[in-house]
Amino acid sequence: MRTIESVDLLALWERGASRHALDRSALLCARARPELPVDAIADLPLGEITASVLRLREAWFGKRIRAHVNCEHCGERLELIVSVDDLLQTDGPVSRDVEAAGVRCRLPCLRDLAAVVGERDAARGARQLLDRCLLDAGGGGASALSDMALREVEDALEAADPNADLAFDLCCEACGHVGMAQLDAGAVLWDEIDARARTLLGEVHLLAAAYGWTEREILALGAERRASYLSMVAP
Repeated sequence: MRTIESVDLLALWERGASRHALDRSALLCARARPELPVDAIADLPLGEITASVLRLREAWFGKRIRAHVNCEHCGERLELIVSVDDLLQTDGPVSRDVEAAGVRCRLPCLRDLAAVVGERDAARGARQLLDRCLLDAGGGGASALSDMALREVEDALEAADPNADLAFDLCCEACGHVGMAQLDAGAVLWDEIDARARTLLGEVHLLAAAYGWTEREILALGAERRASYLSMVAP
């Protein structure tokens, strides 16, 4: 993979701007994994999606990720700087199937999340998700599992696919509260794509108004030359 060109970035941004967050993750993973059929992306384990998207982000914007989160206790806005290598425990799932609490299931995928995304009750949604992933549905499925058994299965799934849910400890410097922060790889990369795309559109607008150039002509300029022209026309 290499740094994305301005024309390609705008085309990608246009394709994903109106999509649901899960569809954007699939779009980004498809860009990271061009060797895979597009239809296969939604069936990849979630951790594999996350690793692919973060590696794509690394190729386009570098290893270091700068993000912000509000302290859940006092509301202080905290800045986080993490690296892709620190976040990823592996570039792929340890195993695609797990056995725990007397059931066998496969790892959840984007298609599974899309099927339960409308469920507002977290506990019900977790059981619906597990029902979709059960490989042996005997004994009443996920609804027959106790809360303890459900947690056991969830722990086994997390151990098999540690990148599926990237979470880390966070300490607020303002109030001392210690909590957890989660990172959505698709959202992080998309926010950066969106910011860069809007910057590019602003540059095109200024240069087109000043010189009458087309978007294609402006984007074909090297970054340094485009910046030089902008410095002469920017208010």
